[in-house]
Amino acid sequence: MPLLKLGIPKGSLQDATIDLFAQAGWRIAPHSRHYYPDIDDPDIQCSLLRAQEMARYVERGTLDLGLTGLDWILETEAEVEEICTLTYSKSSNRPSRWVLVVPEDSPVRSVSDLQDRKIATELVNFTRRYLTERGVDAEVEFSWGATEAKAVEGLVDAIVEITETGSTIRAHGLRIVEELLVTETRLVANHGAMRDPARRARIEQIAMMLQSALAARSKVALKCNVPAKRLDDVVELLPSLHAPTVSHLYDPQWLAVETIVDAAMVRDLIPQLRAAGAEGILEYELRKML
Repeated sequence: MPLLKLGIPKGSLQDATIDLFAQAGWRIAPHSRHYYPDIDDPDIQCSLLRAQEMARYVERGTLDLGLTGLDWILETEAEVEEICTLTYSKSSNRPSRWVLVVPEDSPVRSVSDLQDRKIATELVNFTRRYLTERGVDAEVEFSWGATEAKAVEGLVDAIVEITETGSTIRAHGLRIVEELLVTETRLVANHGAMRDPARRARIEQIAMMLQSALAARSKVALKCNVPAKRLDDVVELLPSLHAPTVSHLYDPQWLAVETIVDAAMVRDLIPQLRAAGAEGILEYELRKML
């Protein structure tokens, strides 16, 4: 079996990615002194790499697969195979957005108002293409950090920045003009690795298990005991993939009912089940769901 070279994004997504792999079945242990984490799979070698560079190294074949954002794939224009989308982050499961931002009192109201203006962003190549496609000629410069401060202090006319909720942008007295790109984490693979049957099988296995772990995060299992005469009332309340599982108990007057539901529903659903006659209601988390 050829060694599979896996890239883990270093930085804000590192811990969230390692947690996701743990739920999917792989334990990854980073080292403080080097960038090659241990993994409990002898057929996989891990490397820590910034998400901004991941697609480039996957394209070259230095890595067989890695996790990076759609934004950095588009920024580097790397030729990689996108295996699947994985919506997760350190703070939430919402996708991030790259937005055009200006000071609250700026006259800029749309992208077309950026003609001959100066823009700062980390996403330089994508922003330049975005403007060119819309016939706007503006100066786009790379920002090494503190991008919002550049707009606040008047060093540039606008910035293109990443956000989830926009709350930090508003807190700095800035205004979102337009959304340029919605980005999510992608598992990407080298085309050569995907042509190799053995490595392709492992890549597809990893993709399946990561997706199953993420799918389980938004669901919980509910189990309860129900009087036989109240079964229809309880089942009517329960959504499920197909139908709830109903099992007979030793007492013929009672049944056990089990199902999978959205985690967000539980706070309203459990009182309804209780009112419908269910007892011994249990909620438990899922690890994977296929």
